[in-house]
Amino acid sequence: MENKVYDVVEGLIQKLKTTQEENVEKTAWLFADALKNGGMLQAFGSGHSQAGASELCFRAGGFIPTKQIKEPASGAYEGIEGVGTSFMKKVDVRPNDVVVLISNSGRNPLPVEIALAAHEKGAKVVAITSLEASKNLTPKHSCGKNLWQLADVVIDNCVMDGDASIDVEGLDTRICGMSAITTAILIQACVYRTAQMLLEEGIVPPVFKSQNIDGGPEYNDRLLAQYFDRMYHM
Repeated sequence: MENKVYDVVEGLIQKLKTTQEENVEKTAWLFADALKNGGMLQAFGSGHSQAGASELCFRAGGFIPTKQIKEPASGAYEGIEGVGTSFMKKVDVRPNDVVVLISNSGRNPLPVEIALAAHEKGAKVVAITSLEASKNLTPKHSCGKNLWQLADVVIDNCVMDGDASIDVEGLDTRICGMSAITTAILIQACVYRTAQMLLEEGIVPPVFKSQNIDGGPEYNDRLLAQYFDRMYHM
C-alpha cells in the first residue's frame, strides 16, 4: 500500500530548494556575523515548534554558542498578550545575537513579543513560518502584525495552512504535520552555509562533536568554557 508521507516530504524538500535558497543565504550571513563577533544563536519555538528550536541548539554537528530560549510555561499562555514581554525581561539577548523564532502561524502574541523584545535588545531576528498561511491570518497581538512582519529575514517552511498536509480517505481532516521536518532541513541548510562562510574567511567554526565518540566530550568542554558566561542561564 502506498505511503504518501515519502512523496509529500520529497515534494516539500524540492520546494525548499527552489524557493528558500536566498533566505537561507541571508540567514547564514547573519549567523556568521554573530559568531565572528562573539554573539550567540538563540532559538525559540512554542508548543511543537520547540522541536525546531532544538534543531539549532546544543547538538552534535551544530554550533557551540547556541541556546534554546525556554519559556517556563512551554507555550501554555502563548495566546495571552504581555506574557512574552514579561518573560523577555529575564532573557539574556545581546546586540551581536541572532534570535531564530519558529512559529507556523506566526500570529500568537508570545513569539511576536519575543521578536519585538529581541529587536529592542539590538539582536537580529529570523522567522521560520508558514508564510502564505500567516499572511492570511489575522494577528492576535495589538501591534497588528504577525511574526513575518517583524523579522530581519523570513524563511518560509512551505507547509500548507494548518500544517497537517495529507488527506486520508474516510477522515474529514488532514493528518501528518510537516513543519518540524521542513524546519529541521532549513536550519541545517543554514548551519552548513554558515560553516562554509566562516571557513572561507579562515575561521574554524566552533562545532559540537558527538559525546559518543572518543575525545568528543573533552573537545566540547574546552570550547564550552569559552562561552560559559552565556550558555547556562536564561
